[in-house]
Amino acid sequence: MEITPQKLASSIDHTILRADTDYACVDRFISEADRYRFASVCVNPWHVARAVAKLKGTGVDVSTVIGFPLGANTSEVKVYEAVNAFESGAARIGMVINSGAVKSNDFDTVFEDIKMVRSGIPDAILEVIIETALLSENEIIISSKICMEAGVDLICSSTGFSTLETKLSDVALIRRIVGLKKGVKASGNFRNLDSALKLFEAGADRLGCSGVVIVDEISGVR
Repeated sequence: MEITPQKLASSIDHTILRADTDYACVDRFISEADRYRFASVCVNPWHVARAVAKLKGTGVDVSTVIGFPLGANTSEVKVYEAVNAFESGAARIGMVINSGAVKSNDFDTVFEDIKMVRSGIPDAILEVIIETALLSENEIIISSKICMEAGVDLICSSTGFSTLETKLSDVALIRRIVGLKKGVKASGNFRNLDSALKLFEAGADRLGCSGVVIVDEISGVR
């Protein structure tokens, strides 16, 4: 797959979600997002307002996550988090699916959980994060279909906090289910250009990761 540094950067949500992230680290990621022209910088909700202020006028979006990383919050809490983040300036909201409900075959709860958040932030870009490493193939299929029915904009393969990496086959499976109707985002423990390109080839059109090393690699920077 041939891709330019600019096109690659514009497909990356430059992500820093560690619990111990201090202001200096957040500011570095914000600065890198602007300099590399990443699609967005993805930070925890506490840092959204800071990122929005620093990126004002740059054209770089601010993304955040809710119900993160377990997805086990009540729907009401997820809605509050989502609305609060959107009102603070986040353009893209990533909510974690209720994996326990999926594993329990309680798909009505899974749908209503997503639908409530979608209804609370109708003007935001909403992605749903399904922890594919914890789900069976059939559960990934059902979860992807529920996401489509609930009106999400894209489906993400992982929080990046699971003990297992995102598999190419899981990304390909999500793409097969959603076709071209929804975006597919791959997140996880990949750190180089080769793994990024393989994820694109599998069907991802967006990546959630720390993007500097990957873009530097395609640019020939050492």
